[in-house]
Amino acid sequence: MNNTIKKGKNTAIIAHFTLIGAIIAIFMNAEPKNDFARFYTRQAFGLHLIFHAFALFLSQSFNEYAWYGLYVFYLVLWGYSFTGALANKKQEAPLVGPFFQKWFTFIS
Repeated sequence: MNNTIKKGKNTAIIAHFTLIGAIIAIFMNAEPKNDFARFYTRQAFGLHLIFHAFALFLSQSFNEYAWYGLYVFYLVLWGYSFTGALANKKQEAPLVGPFFQKWFTFIS
């Protein structure tokens, strides 16, 4: 296993557990900076942010099937990202992963 991945794996995993976990991971990766941890912190932060944004939007008008869709979308992408972190591979979440890497460049 690559030393960079080994050192950043815990931070990458913590980032996946709630939005608070992603924020904690940002601070954990402040010094020394780790590329693997940064990649997954951006992924997880983006997934949590998108989920909460759509949940706020859906809370304005209750549509049961839209909620199901949101949860399925979130859990599938979260699971894909989380298993990538566990498997020591950088794999972007389908559809949204490349955008997270561009949008959240402040996470370094």
